[in-house]
Amino acid sequence: MHAAHVAVVIVAAGRGSRAASARGVKQYVDLGGETVLARAASAFLVHPAVGRVQVVIHRDDAELYHAAMASVACRKLAPPVTGGETRQESVRLGLEAIERAGGFDAVLIHDAARPFITGDQISAVIRALGNADGAILAIPVVDTLKRAEAGRDVIVATVPRAGLWRAQTPQGFSLDAILAAHRAAAASGREDFTDDASIAEAAGLDVVFVAGEEGNFKITDLSDLARAEQELSGMTHGFESRGFEQRTGTGFDVHAFAEGDHVVLCGIAIPFEKALSGHSDADVAMHALTDALYGAIADGDIGFHFPPSEPRWKGAASAMFLEHARDRVAARGGRIVNVDVTIICEAPKVGPHRDAMRARLAEILALDVGRVAVKATTTEQLGFAGRREGIAAMASATVALPGDT
Repeated sequence: MHAAHVAVVIVAAGRGSRAASARGVKQYVDLGGETVLARAASAFLVHPAVGRVQVVIHRDDAELYHAAMASVACRKLAPPVTGGETRQESVRLGLEAIERAGGFDAVLIHDAARPFITGDQISAVIRALGNADGAILAIPVVDTLKRAEAGRDVIVATVPRAGLWRAQTPQGFSLDAILAAHRAAAASGREDFTDDASIAEAAGLDVVFVAGEEGNFKITDLSDLARAEQELSGMTHGFESRGFEQRTGTGFDVHAFAEGDHVVLCGIAIPFEKALSGHSDADVAMHALTDALYGAIADGDIGFHFPPSEPRWKGAASAMFLEHARDRVAARGGRIVNVDVTIICEAPKVGPHRDAMRARLAEILALDVGRVAVKATTTEQLGFAGRREGIAAMASATVALPGDT
């Protein structure tokens, strides 16, 4: 499925009363410096097969939403739409927003309260859509099931568990098919559907299972929030506890000065008496960072992925290269933890532009700006940089990857 043809609707319009009483609305609760919603959205925002992310929010949550999503804002993130009285109506409104945007063949629908969705799971659902109208993440039921008498904790029957699955999100569908199913359900007056797969089933669509993971659990009450904090602690302080490991890559690049009136560093055009010479836009800092990301996942370098001998890359914006490296990390089920760039030159001065550089890198990588460092130094007038013949840059990047990759 081509990236431009896959969109995501994230449902964040609920009030989550079971978790809200003590910690606030659950999708906006802080988990290690990012909200539940931001963590759920970031996996889709960095995924190479997703072109647009549409969040549906409660009418009273605009300020909460903008504060929560500032750390992951990027061009894939559409302005939020206001949800309805039920989850079902909220999803339909999100689907209609995707339809209005145009250009999307498939859509994934995800609960904002599932913050630990991974790139591999997203990829699996998208792949399954190649052979079915819909596909959902699900886990087979292994526990013995009992039915209780209504209003009493008395067992009245044992329910056969063969063929039973616990549904998760994201749930993926043909956009046209699931939107038509939602509109038909709304027209019929039915509001009792518990998920989008059940609406698809009622419309006669074929929906298949994709193996889910226990880690993709939904936060519904305070015990789930505690579990999420424990899971996050395992991810950030010992990735092996969730099958993740930390990897670090480094990058280094040099570009000579040429005739011109500005240089581009970390995506920011800086007025200067010269330009940098290169096949692309010669953004030496972004090139070094791109190679650091490739290095962290042992995936070649810029020259391997974007050979300078190919005319199509002439004058290309280096953001394209960095986005590709970001997407290669996501395709491996990984997550960028932090990046650090050092620019080596006598001039121009980097300090006045540092915040803009950090913000631009954070936008491209869908990171909190607090995870992006940009520094500058000189060589005390020694070497080519000291003689003002060009600019060098070095960078490092730390990523978390599933251990079996």
